[in-house]
Amino acid sequence: MKSRITDRKCLLRLEDQLCFALYSTSRAFTKQYSILLEEMGITYPQYLTLMVLWQKDGILIQEIASNLEIEGATATPMVQRLEKLGLVTRVRSQEDERRVNVFLTEKGRSFYKKALSIPESLGCVTGVDAKLARRLIDELNTIKLNMESEHEMTEKSPAKRRA
Repeated sequence: MKSRITDRKCLLRLEDQLCFALYSTSRAFTKQYSILLEEMGITYPQYLTLMVLWQKDGILIQEIASNLEIEGATATPMVQRLEKLGLVTRVRSQEDERRVNVFLTEKGRSFYKKALSIPESLGCVTGVDAKLARRLIDELNTIKLNMESEHEMTEKSPAKRRA
């Protein structure tokens, strides 16, 4: 079979798509984080989970999931792996056994000090200083909010409800 070019006007060039730029940059960030986190023995998702707990521990797994914008079923095995590493402990609520609170261990709290250098190290690798990072974060959060608002509007539209 002979190879063909469908997009002759180059309207859908991969390298010109914002979605691909975000996707490929995200993958590059994750790869760089894995290098920086290697000495701590944790993965990037585990690092994000610890970041949530460094802000406030003793929270429910569902709260961790909400902060990370993932499903509770995804957060649970991640917390279990952190527990096996000795970084957190899970405690069932005395009021409701279905609820599990997650607490940092002393080792988990000590990782905070190790992690303090990671943002600066990443900034050196990316060439992004704190000021530019703040601007990019704000712009990406605005894009995300716009997309979420559009999704809500679409979900509420009469045409969508009839489908």
